[in-house]
Amino acid sequence: MAERLRESLANRGRAIDAYFYRSPLVYQRELDHLVLRSWIYACHVSEIPRPGDYQLVALGEDSIIISRDDEGGIHALMNICRHRGARLCQERSGNRSTFVCPYHGWVYARNGDLRAARHMEMKTGFDKADYGLRRARCVVYQGLVFVNCDASAGDFLGPLRKLERQLGAYDLASARVAHRQTYPIDANWKLVLENYLECYHCATSHRAYARMHTLKDLDCNTRERVRAMRERSERVTGVEGMAEEYRAIYGDAESFGACVQASRYALYDGYLTGSEDGQPVAPLMGKIKGYDGGCGDHQLGPLGFMLNYPDYCVLYRFLPRGLTRTDMELVWLVNGDAEEGVDYDRDSLTWLWHRTTLEDEYIISRNSEGVNSRFFIPGPYHPEFEYTLQLFIDWYLKCMQDSLFPSCTRDPNPRTPHE
Repeated sequence: MAERLRESLANRGRAIDAYFYRSPLVYQRELDHLVLRSWIYACHVSEIPRPGDYQLVALGEDSIIISRDDEGGIHALMNICRHRGARLCQERSGNRSTFVCPYHGWVYARNGDLRAARHMEMKTGFDKADYGLRRARCVVYQGLVFVNCDASAGDFLGPLRKLERQLGAYDLASARVAHRQTYPIDANWKLVLENYLECYHCATSHRAYARMHTLKDLDCNTRERVRAMRERSERVTGVEGMAEEYRAIYGDAESFGACVQASRYALYDGYLTGSEDGQPVAPLMGKIKGYDGGCGDHQLGPLGFMLNYPDYCVLYRFLPRGLTRTDMELVWLVNGDAEEGVDYDRDSLTWLWHRTTLEDEYIISRNSEGVNSRFFIPGPYHPEFEYTLQLFIDWYLKCMQDSLFPSCTRDPNPRTPHE
């Protein structure tokens, strides 16, 4: 691993070696030193509205329960009994008065406290207070729930608040989930994420997307159109700061895995939103008063992203599930007062990004097959279209290098992500 890292760092500006997509050793190290130390989108508050509601988040071989307690608080609990490790919840979502281990019957409260451990009073010194469910860190921002398995993780609310005006326009806390869908991809998680981080492929692989969105073209060809959109954005939408840009991602994030970004790019003439005909498919969201011909582009952590149109938002998250399996999950959000079948049609709402994701599944699978060939030789990145992808790769290689050779500024005896 050290040798391949040195080679990749010495050849900056080129794709990384196939070793990083094929090695089980690399994958496990990524989970411990990158994925489980990063802030990751878990769910929207509307999906756990009542005490006892929960959602599961799967990361690699691990499972986290996002639970609402009796006082309305939200907790991120490891889905592992403190006795001998059995999973407490199997269904992806539900409502529980308590979490009961199916193996030996230990009972946990909605906040993770151990409530009962059958006959364990026979063991000298046993104290239920010592055996609550293990926890991940959890924050809620504008209705979005984020988790981090590293107990010493840096603050995420501070960075998120840098996007206050741009994201605040959509009133996400009052929005509702119109649809969510998981697309299992038979490829290493980095190939799936790398595909999202570049639009070099958009013109050739996503024809429907490309005819609407200027991001598929070079900046020199769209600069004036984007400038005009940004100049009218506040006037048309009625939201101050709607088109402001902010970026602190990967190596420039305020703390590890606390990536945040807000930008806005233009749609082509005649297109108001991301739909089959470019016309609105749902009521305007939040504070937005009109269509400025723009699309919000946001990053929330290393593996989470949002594309925000005036009438709906679509949230992406990429979750590693194995060396060659990734869950790409999409969540469509609409105005909280919108009613399906009355204010929007779900198929029309999801048309563009469902179609685009199926296209992504096809090209990522072909990419995975090629990268795993013994004859693959990494080629050069495009300096503009693949710029953000290069930022991710730089950060990734630095992170992996630090996992092997911790610098003097880091703890020489780092805790594991769950400690």
